[in-house]
This record gives sequence, structure tokens and C-alpha cells, in this order.
Amino acid sequence: MKRLLAAAPLMSLAACNMAPANIRPEPPIPAQWPQGPAYAATPPDNTIPAGLPWQDFISDARLTTLIDRALTANRDLRATMASVLAARARYRSTRSAQLPTINATGATTITRSDGSTSENYVAELGISAFEIDLFGRVRNESRSALESWLATREGARSAQISLVAETATAYATLAADQQLRALAERTAESAQRSLELTQTLHKAGLVSGLDMRQAETVLQRARSDVASTTTQVAQDRNALELLSGGPVEDALLPQSLDALATHIGKVPAGLSSSVLLNRPDVQQAEHQLRAANADLGAARAALFPTISLTAALGVASSALSSLFTNDQFEASATPSARYAIFGGGKGANVDYAKAERERMIAQYEGAIQTAFQEVADALARAGTIDDQQAAQRSLVVASRKYHDLADRRYRGGIDDYQTALDAQRTLYSAEKTAIATDLAAITNRITLYRVIGADFSGS
Repeated sequence: MKRLLAAAPLMSLAACNMAPANIRPEPPIPAQWPQGPAYAATPPDNTIPAGLPWQDFISDARLTTLIDRALTANRDLRATMASVLAARARYRSTRSAQLPTINATGATTITRSDGSTSENYVAELGISAFEIDLFGRVRNESRSALESWLATREGARSAQISLVAETATAYATLAADQQLRALAERTAESAQRSLELTQTLHKAGLVSGLDMRQAETVLQRARSDVASTTTQVAQDRNALELLSGGPVEDALLPQSLDALATHIGKVPAGLSSSVLLNRPDVQQAEHQLRAANADLGAARAALFPTISLTAALGVASSALSSLFTNDQFEASATPSARYAIFGGGKGANVDYAKAERERMIAQYEGAIQTAFQEVADALARAGTIDDQQAAQRSLVVASRKYHDLADRRYRGGIDDYQTALDAQRTLYSAEKTAIATDLAAITNRITLYRVIGADFSGS
């Protein structure tokens, strides 16, 4: 009993920690977002926090339905969430090693020999080979498992944000390709009418065969575009169904880019780049760095002796009636120490843990730099996209006027078909570029939502 009481302070002794201090490295990025001609002026209200929950960012009823489905049924996200649960279970298992395992046993032995019977009753409560964590090895292993779990959880949050962004981008891309297909169909119909007119004029000897062949090239190009955009629309829908985890009904398909743009908000970036420290992938890298610190502490602690304790409290008696009386009490405690004098590779394990820690520091700083570049690129696009859209729409208006005038002059016999052909090609190209620019404006908003990463609605 005295030996057990003497060992008790060792069991409760606070272990020293040989892990490096968890000091967050200074972010290797500017404190403010870039400034210059490509960037929008700083808004007058600087108190607006960066980022938005996706429910506030997207208000289109069809799209929100699909995003809700994706967050529930997307298989990749399910696998990610399962990995979070696995990491949590691993942490709980590792943490349990910090506490002793207490076993209760009871036994009865009855022996008969030469007509006599002997009985023996035993009841024990014991600790089996519990490691006294004097040097913090077990504690740091538990800390590493905790940080790994937290890193996995941040990875899941990053996956959720990316899934929202990917679903919204796929939806906008489908809307754009639907408009491109409709444009190609309209252009093909117009080209068919122009070809029929040119054929009529050619039969009357008013135009050359060259004009007729030129008109035919416009028609065939438009027909080719109809086929390719029809394929693209089907593939866009397949991609959307994969993201959302199931079939997408016709009623949920997008109407137009213009209609969608009114329901996609503009995500504020704030003034300070420090918002990036809360981005999920940056937080994930920070937890991985903390786990590497703990691994280094565990590797250092493994260089020292391992002290274990086996102890038992119990009673034994030849009569069950007297089993729990004071004079039947028994106690034992067996401390032991183990230390590898040669071999074992423990020094190499420390070197490995140090190298892993340096790698995690580089990954953490790299994650911050990548985040800064992504946000800066998106802000540069956001600062110029409105002007580009306005210019492109003006180009469409001017091209349409050019086309209408050239077509009337051709029909009136004033100009040859080459001028009308150039006008038709110019209008078609301008309209396609306008659709692409409108899509770029919407996807840039979605990109800003993703790269700022300040969406805590799924945490």
C-alpha cells in the first residue's frame, strides 16, 4: 500500500513539454490589398467585414436549391466529412493513452481433494502498465492527433466553400452556353436567309458565285457552332448533376446570365489582408504546423527513459463472508523504467520531425502567399470588369448597326457581299464575346467568395 501511495505523485506529475512553442509565423504578404489602375477605389465604409455566407451571397432560388443538394449529396464532400470523423476518432483514441486503464477483476477457486473442500475468493482493481508521461511524449502525441483533426475539419470547411463556388460556376457556365447555343441558332437562321437571297441574285446574274460561296461559309460556321454548343450544354448539365449529387430537373435550369447576375452578390474583401489568416486552407496549414511541433516534442521525449507503473488494490479470502474485511486487504505497485542504450533510431526520428516542421512552416507561408495572389487577381478582375462589360455592350450595339446598314446596302445593290459578310462576322464575334464577358463578371464574384474564404455558415 505504501508503494502505491508513493507512486501516486508520479502519476499526477505534470509532464514537461519538449515541443517548440506554437508561434504563428509572420505572414509573408503586404498588410493591404494592392492598389493601382486595375483595382477599384477603396469603398468609403471601411467597417464592412470581408466575406459573406453563401446564403447571403446567392439569392437565386434555383441555384440555392442545387447548392443545398450538393452540400448534402456530393460524394466527394461526403468522403471529406468521413475523414473528419476518422481523425476525430483517432484523436479520442490517442488522448485516452494519457489516462490509466483501470481493470476490475473477480475470481473464485474451489478445490475438492480427499473429501475436503478449499475455497479462495479474489477481487482486484488494478492499473496495467500505465506510462507515466514525465517527458510529454504521450501528451504531444495526443496534441498532434488533436491538431490533425482540427486541420482535417478546416479542410472540410474549405471543401464546402469550394463546392458552393464550383456549383455556382457550373450553373453560370451552363447559362452562358445556353445563350451561346441560342445565338448560334439565330445566326444560322440569318445566314440561311442570306444564302437563299444570294442564290436568288446569283441565278439572276446580279452577284458572282464567290458571293454565294462566302454566304455559305457563314451558314456552315454557325451550324458547326450550334452542334458544339449543344454538346457543351449537355456536358455542363452533366457536370452540374455530378456536383449536386443527382439529376437536375428542367425547372431548375438557369434562365439567362442577366437574370442570374442580379442574384449573385459582390463579396467585400475588406482593407486588410489579415482576413486570409482565417481562410480554411490557411487554418488547415497552421494546424498541420502545430501538429508538427507536437510530433517534434514527442520525438524528443522518446530519447528519455519510459517509466511505467503496474499497480493493484484488492482483497483475498478463503471465505466469501470475510472477503471485504479490513484484514484481507492487499496492495501492490510495480514501477519499471525502460531505456534503449543503443539503436532504435530515435535520433533519426528527431531529425525527421525537425525536417517535417520546417516543411510545414514553408507550406503555411506558401498557403498565405497563394491566398494573397488569388484574392489580388480576383480584385484586379473586379476592378476592370464593369468597364469591359460596358465597352463590350457598346461594341455589340455598334456592330449591330454596322450589320444592319451593310445588309441594306447589299440588298440595294450598293455594296458587294464582302462588306455584308464582314459586318455579319463582326456582329457574331461581338455577341459571343459579350456573353463571355458577362460570364467572367459572374464567375469573378464567385471566385472572390471562394478565395476570401470568410464563410462560417458551414462550421
